[in-house]
Amino acid sequence: MPAGREDVARDFYSGLLGLEELEKPVALAGRGGAWFVLPDGRQLHLGVEEPFNASRKAHPAFVVSSLDGVAGAMEAAGFVVRWDEELAPRRRFYGEDPFGNRLEFLEV
Repeated sequence: MPAGREDVARDFYSGLLGLEELEKPVALAGRGGAWFVLPDGRQLHLGVEEPFNASRKAHPAFVVSSLDGVAGAMEAAGFVVRWDEELAPRRRFYGEDPFGNRLEFLEV
């Protein structure tokens, strides 16, 4: 993520996606970025990179119980949702976070 955009990360990952933010260890807090915990206990760490380059290929994949709900929330917030049928019958879509990083969402 770009430096100084932690509030934007919180709005998206906590506010929109509902992930809980984790407090970064004191030794790492000065580096910026934001950490979040997923419902299964795994963590997503957003580190600051300067100059920033969005991750367009490598990406996390989130397994969600309400794929349509997440897609609708993202679209309502102005994010583009791109449905993909390559894993049919399993449903999934791709989107981006506010920084342009690729994200994948799959239905349970």
